[in-house]
Amino acid sequence: MPAGGFVTQGGKEYPGKLTPYVLVTCIVGSMGGLIFGYDIGISGGVTSMPDFLSSFFPSVYEKQTADKSTNQYCKFDSATLTLFTSSLYLAALLASLVASTVTRKFGRKLSMLFGGVLFCAGAIINALAQNVAMLIVGRILLGFGIGFANQSVPLYLSEMAPYKYRGSLNIGFQLSITIGILIANVLNYFFAKIHDWGWRLSLGGAMVPAIIIGIGSLILPDTPNSLIERGKRDEAITKLRRVRGVDDVEEEFNDLVAASEASKKVEHPWRNLLEKKYRPHLTMAIMIPFFQQLTGINVIMFYAPVLFKTIGFKDDNSLMSAVITGGVNVLATLVSIYGVDKWGRRFLFLEGGVQMFICQIAVAICIGVKFGVSGNVTNLPQWYAIVVVLFICIYVSAFAWSWGPLGWLVPSEIFPLEIRSAAQSINVSVNMFFTFVIAQIFLTMLCHLKFGLFLFFAFFVLVMSVFIYLFLPETKGVPIEEMSIVWKNHWFWGKYIPDEDLPHAGANLEMGKTKNGLGGTKSVY
Repeated sequence: MPAGGFVTQGGKEYPGKLTPYVLVTCIVGSMGGLIFGYDIGISGGVTSMPDFLSSFFPSVYEKQTADKSTNQYCKFDSATLTLFTSSLYLAALLASLVASTVTRKFGRKLSMLFGGVLFCAGAIINALAQNVAMLIVGRILLGFGIGFANQSVPLYLSEMAPYKYRGSLNIGFQLSITIGILIANVLNYFFAKIHDWGWRLSLGGAMVPAIIIGIGSLILPDTPNSLIERGKRDEAITKLRRVRGVDDVEEEFNDLVAASEASKKVEHPWRNLLEKKYRPHLTMAIMIPFFQQLTGINVIMFYAPVLFKTIGFKDDNSLMSAVITGGVNVLATLVSIYGVDKWGRRFLFLEGGVQMFICQIAVAICIGVKFGVSGNVTNLPQWYAIVVVLFICIYVSAFAWSWGPLGWLVPSEIFPLEIRSAAQSINVSVNMFFTFVIAQIFLTMLCHLKFGLFLFFAFFVLVMSVFIYLFLPETKGVPIEEMSIVWKNHWFWGKYIPDEDLPHAGANLEMGKTKNGLGGTKSVY
């Protein structure tokens, strides 16, 4: 038995099935990921378009065109240019903190609606931008929209889905992100051919996913958890029966009510996050999004066209390479949807970590051999560029079926109701903060670290894989309200969880516990 691992099917099994109603609801809800994905994909393509650069960042444009022998690593290095991309994520960080209160008091749907409206406003301002200030204001509004959507959508999906299918349905959010990235890359490829104003179409196109999530939030039903949390119990049990597709939902309903009653006794969920019994949850809420950003994926997704131009591709070729990696991203996410509830979270985390580590080392070697430290290479053989793109695609596929979807799924399913909104805000805030940091400093890091930048990210992939191996238990097939048993049975976290916090305290804990050889226990029921 691996460190921190155990096999569990949960303390109990609630009756229920995957109904068409739930499937359609989760598909519509997961569309909230489109706005995040579209923005990730659109930013890098727009910042590589000559017309956009000449209008707003002339110094970067001149650096590209004046001297073809310039250091390839540094040709896009501009703090103002990276601020265009990164400002969004700082705004998303701030919005996610406000979104916690909205999500808790008024429901998940209202947070989604706010996200769509704010994102749409930002898209309009960006499309009409006349100066850098307008661009930044638009990006900030986009960030507010993403902060609300990323805070509410994963929670909505985890609460709506039957626990046996929670992983697959929740990953619909990540699938929407990858589809948004792919659509943005394809549009960038074609809009780049429209000189002078093609970039406006790319930025303004963000209105479409914003309208989709806005309309979706109006037609989606509330989750039973959210209805109970707001005192609407009769409506909640009716909704739970429809969601589960069976009438026998009293046991699950009573557990949800009990969890809600416990959550209402918590007057300060933010302060309570610091209590000893929430140490495992707080650790994961911080470390998983921290490590997710230090995989280096946003280096690829934000700046894919910029990166490909840096390693020798022409304008059209760099945008097409971004389309290819976006397609790989979508297809590999489907692998995760298939396997997450079959193979488990830990397996995908660890396999993806190994694959990403190998690919980052390979890319570093390929770029290092050709460009060296000086970076003064003007021509890259086509076959060599294809090899680099191939390794990047294998790397993207690993992220897309591991750290991409699981970075949102696992935090959203492990938090008890009483701290759920606050803890999810921590998760989103940490994610957005380090997304901001990476987006802001990447081009400067590339300029100074050269090919060593990929070794930098490879080191963190190794560290985070060890972290998952040791400290993340398997949560596959465990009902959300039974999740405390998972932590109690873990070799390290068990000491932080008091027995009285366990559901059905005595029986479930003793049922089938065995030593795992690491000073902890594993559950075999």
